[in-house]
Amino acid sequence: VEKSSVPVRTAQAITRVLSCNDKGLNFPVLSNPEFLAEGTAVSDLNDPDRVLIGGQQNEAGLKAAATLVSVYEHWIPKERILTTNLWSSELSKLVANAFLAQRVSSINSISALCEATGADVSEISKAVGMDDRIGKRFLQSSIGFGGSCFQKDILNLVYLCETYGLDECAQYWNQVIALNDYQKKRFTEKMVAKMFNTVTGKKIAILGYAFKADTGDVRETPSMFVVRDLLQEGAKIHVFDPKVEREEMWSEMNYTCGINKDNTPNLESSVVTSQDPYDACAGSHAIAVLTEWKEFKSYDYEKIYKSMAKPAFIFDGRNLLDHKALREIGFEVHAIGKPDPLSFSDL
Repeated sequence: VEKSSVPVRTAQAITRVLSCNDKGLNFPVLSNPEFLAEGTAVSDLNDPDRVLIGGQQNEAGLKAAATLVSVYEHWIPKERILTTNLWSSELSKLVANAFLAQRVSSINSISALCEATGADVSEISKAVGMDDRIGKRFLQSSIGFGGSCFQKDILNLVYLCETYGLDECAQYWNQVIALNDYQKKRFTEKMVAKMFNTVTGKKIAILGYAFKADTGDVRETPSMFVVRDLLQEGAKIHVFDPKVEREEMWSEMNYTCGINKDNTPNLESSVVTSQDPYDACAGSHAIAVLTEWKEFKSYDYEKIYKSMAKPAFIFDGRNLLDHKALREIGFEVHAIGKPDPLSFSDL
């Protein structure tokens, strides 16, 4: 039984390998991809939206699929168990993640337009999401998607399209990743531009490094690319995340960005990890909120403001904080897809 995300027709290769036994045994191969989200995996397993089982459309394959269906029926209603052919099941997993990532990139593209026109991306997300044909999930703009699945599965889909000569399809899906990269770069460029076109020597506090809240996973995290770009601009970076360990941060930075202490002078002193958010923010010129940890909403921002250099900037990459309250304290606030009151007089 295949459980992992795999390229379409992987089952064919597995079948060939298993058939090379010297006992004349026949092993039907099933595709049963997991649809588990990090941070909610147990509940996703106990109460899934659907279970997908793909098998060969012959007697042995259909019997094997029925056997696996009977296992799931112990706790999952049969109407949520979908059986398909092998190739539909393998491709469905890639397509599901591609569609979710596509929604993130779609709303993020609109966030850039909102900042340019004075529209509010949260209001647009709500208006669009109330259409039953579209739905409201995955319409929250941010600095971009991360994690181990979305980019990998889209690139897998791109490769498949290219393999079968579907170049226009490959270009379409590759643009989802291109837009995600653009969003991360755009966020950093806006930080530099708003801070008088330079962050050299300035302390910047990074709140959140994991790619999503309630995990310590840093694989392909957008925060890493923001830190990389700020580091290249000469900023002094202090990172606070409730769950991310410093060693994990450096390991992923080296693996994905090729940045390590051997090839980057003064790296250890330029990127500091703090155990306390108030220490991370003290003396900083700006705060960048990069992970949607709920605890970030409850911090004493009046205390933080008093401890910072002035003018004190907050760049909200998750639209998590109360921007009106922060501005009343004295912060200059910039957020994804939100109109800047300093640029628009008719809001």
